[in-house]
Formats: sequence, structure tokens, C-alpha cells
Amino acid sequence: MHPARCFLYIAHPMNRLRIRSFSARSALVGGALMTFTAAPLTAQSTPADLVFVNGVVATVDSQRPRAEAVAVRGDRIVAVGTTAEVRRLTGPRTRVVDLAGRLLIPGFIEGHGHYTGLGESKLVLDLTTASSWDDIVALVGAAVQKSRPGEWIVGRGWHQEKWSSPPQPNIEGVPLHASLDRVSPDNPVILSHASGHAGFANGRALQLAGVTRTTPNPDGGEYVKDASGEPTGFLKETAQRSVGVARARDNRMTVADREARFREVVRLAGEEAWKHGVTTFHDAGSNFATIDGFRKLADEGKLPVRLYVMVRGESNARMDSLLPKYRVQGYANHFLTVRSIKRQIDGALGPRGAWLLEPYADLHTSSGLALESPADIEETARIAIKHGFQVNTHAIGDRANREVLDIYERVFAANPGKTNLRWRDEHSQHVDPSDVLRFRRHGIIASMQGIHTISDGPWVNKRLGEPRTANTSYLWKSLWDAGVIVTNGTDVPVEKIDPIASYWGSVARKTADGTVFLPGQRVSRLQGLQAYTLNNAYAAFEEQEKGSITVGKLADLVVLSQNILTVAEDDIPRTTVQMTVLGGRIVYERR
Repeated sequence: MHPARCFLYIAHPMNRLRIRSFSARSALVGGALMTFTAAPLTAQSTPADLVFVNGVVATVDSQRPRAEAVAVRGDRIVAVGTTAEVRRLTGPRTRVVDLAGRLLIPGFIEGHGHYTGLGESKLVLDLTTASSWDDIVALVGAAVQKSRPGEWIVGRGWHQEKWSSPPQPNIEGVPLHASLDRVSPDNPVILSHASGHAGFANGRALQLAGVTRTTPNPDGGEYVKDASGEPTGFLKETAQRSVGVARARDNRMTVADREARFREVVRLAGEEAWKHGVTTFHDAGSNFATIDGFRKLADEGKLPVRLYVMVRGESNARMDSLLPKYRVQGYANHFLTVRSIKRQIDGALGPRGAWLLEPYADLHTSSGLALESPADIEETARIAIKHGFQVNTHAIGDRANREVLDIYERVFAANPGKTNLRWRDEHSQHVDPSDVLRFRRHGIIASMQGIHTISDGPWVNKRLGEPRTANTSYLWKSLWDAGVIVTNGTDVPVEKIDPIASYWGSVARKTADGTVFLPGQRVSRLQGLQAYTLNNAYAAFEEQEKGSITVGKLADLVVLSQNILTVAEDDIPRTTVQMTVLGGRIVYERR
């Protein structure tokens, strides 16, 4: 095998497709698969606990790409083969699942999401289905009627580009807080944008936060103001923190209350993940206190899914001191891994917080926001490489992505002896074409979210203009063809935790009106499956344990209602998760 490139063959029921995917730094993925070979079935004397027969098995394993049955003993896969072969491993206590032609795949790995954010989203107002600002005002008004005087009203999921018409009056398509004040004069209200990179507060919340016409903008944020200089309630990026502090001051929960809520949040997030076939979740940012909570639950055997957690919200000094204490990999039977750091260099495109090389097409006075200092991020990178941690940096705009690549290059150059680092660029949404090959050159992983191509496609041109959109936006195929490891996720709760929708976004890129958003950047269905399984495992240094249906790996499996590799393209979104298996245990079964 050539040292600079390897090729991976992936399961397909009709053919074999050669997918060029890995550069010199990442050739380990293909090599890792070579270490697993199926043991002879005749040598397996102990019956399996669980077997799947009569199915189409997409293994994502180059050594045996096609199969129709799988056997599981304990939490491991013990056989992959034909139905006749696997049936030899059944005993009186073996549960046999007849797939009846359905598709069995490795468990989906959520490549980028916010785990506690998912759980918290189940406990606040869901604004994602609102078709207008009036709908949101009505939801808030109804919540006020059920709340105590002075109680905070919290919601998430609004997006001004998804409303049927802009509210009147508005600034940048976002209303003024007087409309909320009418239904909630005494209850403070804070409503998070779908992206999480902006918020909207009513007058009472602004008052409690001390935000007035004279309040200066914080670094990396903006209190949007009207023509008279009064704050509108629209809070961009770091400007949300002042309201968050005010809300925290009013929080009267005891220590026991907070722990109970945390456990509920973890449970709700896990149940939602199971329903969508997610068995491992890459948590894009938790502080040390939250990680302590995860570890306690892991010790109790109460983490619902496997978590790969990025350290977030800690100072460089604290990380330099505490990272060795917090580093764990495969802890509690592979339910908790902490070996990476999350930083965030810019905001999101929707609220115009993405950091661009040129000004916004629809706001010529702004090129976005640098939320965190590149110099501070570079110091984090130096600390990370010192302690053997991976660095994963949020970058949306083309300027942000270039800055991240520059930081990584400088740190790599200063540490030539460090290899197999697998540092990640989270989102990689808008990348100047001249920067694509820099990802491959340094083995930088493009941690992307296919679902954004569907939700953002209808309005990206408005922000960037058509030429820049076509050249820089969601360059899935360009990155893949360049030999870059590309992964997939949903960025939940920014989007629903729905791998099928995000898979559809990567292979079809078809928006609600049927328009294909930049069709030249679609990847194949096999590539889409690999991005959601093996590539995500590789991005977390876990390809030896998961990401493919391979003898010896963890029995994390998903049964789908139809074959997403062969059904008509427009039928893919109608696919449902029928069963989710985590460590050999059926945790979800659709009735």
C-alpha cells in the first residue's frame, strides 16, 4: 500500500465502490480495519445472545463489505456472514431478529452536537416550528399564563430567515422587544436563535441584565439598537452573556435540584439519541464540572450513550493544570472519552456572526465577528499538544477557517515530532478553495453537518451573494476528493438530532422547495454512510472499537426501515430507525 494514500472499500448490496479518502496522516483508518478478521464460525462454541438474520448488512468494513447476518455475544460482534452461518450460533436463549430484508448498519455516531443542550431543549419552549414572529409571541404569552410572576420564560429555535414574512417593525429582519413586552411585561424572556449564536430578550430581561442605551458592546458581540439608540432585544453572540448572568442570579435551585435536573437532561438527551439510531455522541463542549457529572453517571452505568467530550469554557491556565487529570479514553467500558478541546473562533452565518474575508452581501458594514482571540486559541493549541489533546475549533466563515488553518500550521511546525494528531475544524461551512488542500496537507478533519445544506441553502445567497456561495459553501465533495477526512453530524440542538436528515443533506442537498443546493458538492451514498460511522470513529481515535460491523468491535447497531443506499433518492427522508442496539443491548425498538 502506498504510504501516502489508502483506499477503502465499503459495503454495497450491488457493487463495490472505491472511495478515495485518506491522506498520509489518516491512513490508519484503512490499516485499522485490516487488524480485524472474522474468526471461523465453527470455532464459536458458546451461543450468541443476539443475532440478526435475513437482512442487508452494510458493514463499512473493507474486509467483508457484504453480509446478511450478524451475531452478538455480550457487547461485542462475534460473527458477520450469511444467515445460514450465523444461525449456527443460536441457542435456546438467543434472541433472533429477522430483518426481513431491512438494512443493518453500524450505530450512527453524532459527529458534532451539544449533549446537554439537546436535553435542555426538551425542557424549554420549542420555537423551531414557528412560521412567524407572531407565532412565537403567542407561545410566550401562553407560557406566561402558566408561570409564576417573575419566572423566566426560556425558548430556543427561532430563525428570522424561516418566517413567512419579516415582523414589523424590524432591524435586520428581527423585531423589537415591545412585541414581547405586551404579553410578558413582568416575566423576563430569553429566546435563543436556532444557531445558538444570538438571542432575543424582552424589556424585563434587559432591565435585569442592566442593558441600556449606554451599554457598550462586549468583545465579540453586539447589542443591536434602534435608530434612537435603544436596545431592540436582539443580542448577537457574546452579548447574550449579560442576560445569562442575570438569569443565573435568579436561579434559586439547590445543589440537589441542580443534580436532579442534570440527570434529567442527560436522560432526555439519551432517549432522543436512541430514537434516531445514535449510539455515540461527540459533545462539542462541556466544562470540567459537567464532565465530572458525566463521569459520575458513567461510574453508575447511567450514561445512555457513549460520549466523546470536548473540554470547553475553561481558561488556558486551568486546562494546563487539569487536563492530565481529566483525560480518559474508553472509560467505563467505552462510555466516556475526554481527550480533546473545543474552541470557537467566530459565530454563525444566520445572525451575521460568521467571520468572512469580505463583507456580507446584505450588510456591507460587517464582515462578521471574531468571538475568541486567535492568539488565545493558539495558546490553547500549544497546551493541547503538550498534553496530547486534540483541538477542535468552530469555524464557519472563510476568514475563520483560514485563521484556524494558520493556527494549526504554526503549532504543527513548532512540534514536528508530533504525529497522528487528527485536529478538527468544526463545521468548515465556508472555505476558500485555495485552503482546501491545506486540510489534507496537515491531516485536519473537516467535521461537517449535512443538514445545514438543507436548512441554510434557501438563504445563504442572501448573506454571501451567488458567486461566493458557489465557490466557498459546504464544499463536501471538494474536501473529500482532496483526500480530507469528512465527518457528519447535526449540531443538535441547532438542528434536530436526525442522522437520516443530515445524511440526506450530504447526498442529495435538496431543500424544502425541491432545489438542489450546489449539486456539484454532493457525495455518494456510500461516502455519506462512511462519514456518519467510520469517519466519525476515526475523528475520535475510536476506529478500533466502532464505526463498522466487524468481528471484535462493539455491538452498536441500527436497523433501518429501508435501504438508504438503494431506495429512490426522494424516499431517503422517509426512512425510520426500527431498532437501536448499544453494546449488544436493544435500547430502542420502534413499535
